[in-house]
Amino acid sequence: MASKFYLYKGRGRKSEAGHPWIYSNEIEGYDGEYVNGDIIEVYNFRNEFIGKGYINDASKIAIRIMTRDINEEIDEDFFRKRIKNAWEYRKKVIDTSSCRFVFGEADFLPGLIIDKYEDYYVIQSLALGIDKYKDIIVNILKEEYGAKGIYERSDVRVRELEGMEQTKGFLTEPFDTNVIITENGVKYHVDLENGQKTGFFLDQKENRNAIHKLCKGADVLDCFTHTGSFALNAGIAGAKSVLGLDISELAIKDATKNAELNGLSDIVKFECHNAFDVLSKWAKEGRKYDVVILDPPAFTKSRSTIDGAVRGYKEINLRGIKMVKPGGFFMTCSCSHFMNPELFKETIADAAKDARRTLRQVEFRTQSSDHPILWNSDESYYLKFYIFQVV
Repeated sequence: MASKFYLYKGRGRKSEAGHPWIYSNEIEGYDGEYVNGDIIEVYNFRNEFIGKGYINDASKIAIRIMTRDINEEIDEDFFRKRIKNAWEYRKKVIDTSSCRFVFGEADFLPGLIIDKYEDYYVIQSLALGIDKYKDIIVNILKEEYGAKGIYERSDVRVRELEGMEQTKGFLTEPFDTNVIITENGVKYHVDLENGQKTGFFLDQKENRNAIHKLCKGADVLDCFTHTGSFALNAGIAGAKSVLGLDISELAIKDATKNAELNGLSDIVKFECHNAFDVLSKWAKEGRKYDVVILDPPAFTKSRSTIDGAVRGYKEINLRGIKMVKPGGFFMTCSCSHFMNPELFKETIADAAKDARRTLRQVEFRTQSSDHPILWNSDESYYLKFYIFQVV
């Protein structure tokens, strides 16, 4: 018999409306015994059933709802069904050769990330409740989705907030974790073991494709290039020249390898610079580009540092806008959930005002469709991507 948890009066309203999280300060009490990671039932103060999910009292997010059906068992069949639903969705909306296969709460599997790189898969477990089902998930990927190898990248700090250790390693027989994928016609070396996130930034796939039409015949500057993804898309699209910048020498080496892999070394070049410093210097020198792309890391990962992040986003956008030729194009984004869309829009507008340039919006985009946004869980919405013409 599952333990039953009861919420305070006036608490849990977001969860009743569909949000999958229940915080520890919303719980008034419980009946029965449990061990962290167990599946439990949740009720409001009126004793009305809300959902079933796993418990972890070591976390501020104490309960993560898995199902709203009191009769649905959380077992192997449950995971087969949810993973199948995730796969069927992706087959309809995106190229699945390499993609995010499961996006946690947005695929109704809270705490679970699965990324697919050709025939290899990376699992990231962000919660104790998911760890208990990891063997089942691995077997499903091998049996039904042709996984040649599976690697775990649960080496993220959020696990420590769950009272868990960071971990990484093979979940199948060991294999070469350096794989080559193709996206939008561009080939990439991907390091599943040590690369960013689970090896690659899959969430910008459709945004990278969206720049193709604007880069043909253009001189392009790609800032915070990392392993060169936007720069290489510009090169494949027929850019006249592309320069990618990153502060990391290792990233520049990896990006250069990717340019060689695609036969773009004559067009796409990479240099190691701090974008904040070099854009200021180049603007004073009068250097201009037809297209400027900004894809910075998240300047904030919490509400407490949002003011500093706003200053950072304003400064880099100001410098980026100044580098664009009149009539040229400017792409800019934020991958921070806490930099909400309205605040990001205001920050870009302030930067354009200070740069004394006018922005004409071409497109506003979000993360790729394999990272769906669940309206009942705003945490699933994090990436904002603008394309402007600068006049």
